[in-house]
Amino acid sequence: MSVARAYGSIAITTLLLALLPVMVQSNTVINALVTAMIIALAAQGWNLLAGYGGQFSFGHAAFFGAGAYCNAILQTRYGINAYAAMLAATAIGAVVGAVIGYLSFRSGLRGSYFALITLAFAEVFRIIANATPVTGGAAGTLIKLQVSAANFQFASRAIYFWIILAMVTAVMFLVRGIERSRFGAYLVAVRENEDAAAALGVDTLDVKLRAITLSAAMTALAGAFYVQYFLFVDSSIAFGTWISVEALLGPIIGGLGTVFGPLLGALALHFLGELAKAVAGRVPGIDLALFGILLVLIIAFARDGLQGLLTRLSQLWRARRPA
Repeated sequence: MSVARAYGSIAITTLLLALLPVMVQSNTVINALVTAMIIALAAQGWNLLAGYGGQFSFGHAAFFGAGAYCNAILQTRYGINAYAAMLAATAIGAVVGAVIGYLSFRSGLRGSYFALITLAFAEVFRIIANATPVTGGAAGTLIKLQVSAANFQFASRAIYFWIILAMVTAVMFLVRGIERSRFGAYLVAVRENEDAAAALGVDTLDVKLRAITLSAAMTALAGAFYVQYFLFVDSSIAFGTWISVEALLGPIIGGLGTVFGPLLGALALHFLGELAKAVAGRVPGIDLALFGILLVLIIAFARDGLQGLLTRLSQLWRARRPA
């Protein structure tokens, strides 16, 4: 794939998405788009570690929550500017990822053992956050409403959408660059056969540590933005299983180990859930039931996810076009 095609497709997709708030000015729709982009950002982080590196995590909430709480606490308790707080939250998330990765990978944990240890870390963090005064305990932490660009608070939801879209785009460019780099090749080698990669001279521990650190930073940034958008966080939001589930469902449904998979999956999941709620009303769990059905259908009929399905349909359409 040429450089222009590799990065141009991301740029075109971004431009098309950026036009949505102009064409559809409903706050409900824009709010749904913002939430979907937050999930897409977290899903990109999960996809880098699991889709490219083969290290499946059930506890990405640990990184999301670290970013969310760090952003909220730095602003409310220490008076740090929102922009600096978000950068610090991203860095803290990366450190948390590096520590968890080092403890896990240094101990030789793989597969289901690694997945379960990440889930355990997320649950421990949730319990600690729920009982610690600095986080606000069970009541959570509320950021004071002060609408100003200097405070990263805007009256228009469209501005939030354009900002999170820019973040998702930047991460997609980063993942595309990794995909085309030697580090990306090492990641795939570790995913396919870690022992064989090590035998060929790949430092598998270093590769996995770099992957989980980058993955955690992306997910922590999603958590920090979530807090900045909703101005509130508690332990069930920050470290809840909901974000771990949606972060892994997005790439699996959209296309595991692809740049566009997390974005496609996040948009499909979120708007399917919103459509179900609009049609069926606020029936508890209706969105989760549909997520499960969609996941089964994808695994049964489209193992490559929505991106693979769209690619095959495009190829069939081009093949049937008259010469």
